[in-house]
Amino acid sequence: MTDIKVFNRTDLKVREIKKKMISFRAVISVLFIVTIIGNFLTLSCGYHFKIAGESTGVYFDSIAIPMFSSTSSYLGVEGEFTKIVRKEFLDNSNIRIENKDKAQAVLSGRIYSITAEPLTYTITQSTVNNYIATDEVTRSRKLKVSVDVILIDRITGKVIWQDSNLTGEAAFAVSADPLTDRYNQRQALISIARDLATKIYSRTMERF
Repeated sequence: MTDIKVFNRTDLKVREIKKKMISFRAVISVLFIVTIIGNFLTLSCGYHFKIAGESTGVYFDSIAIPMFSSTSSYLGVEGEFTKIVRKEFLDNSNIRIENKDKAQAVLSGRIYSITAEPLTYTITQSTVNNYIATDEVTRSRKLKVSVDVILIDRITGKVIWQDSNLTGEAAFAVSADPLTDRYNQRQALISIARDLATKIYSRTMERF
């Protein structure tokens, strides 16, 4: 005699839900394993970085960042920019900073343009001898810095990446006091240097 099992709709729905739960758990398990493997591979990169755009292993573990040059009319900015770029690499990676004749890669920069343009004004009007006189006073300026940066393989001389128009901008308040005005402008330059240093670091280390 053959046993005939009868399932109602509720039983079928329960089975369906169980199957979906098992499939969901399987997907979660796979994702967990992939995440663990991905984290392991990331950590195993160490302090090497790979040339951007290359698909196979060309790695460097040291870099030289010589003093930036400058053809702008602003004096003394080269040292500040170089120091901030070097600090970006030291703070965010284990890449060794070496002398130019020992490093595997050389990062060079040239500051070729620094401009300051009026950004905001205060406008006052006064009447003198039935004539309306308008006086505009600049309250803030926009500082813009343009840099030419190139990273090369010191051994082969191959250009790894280059950007001849890397730019950064920052605003600063204009003061009637020359010392305050100079201080504000310097802080804007430092802000731009940090922004450009981040961009340079990202371009260099974008592929591990």
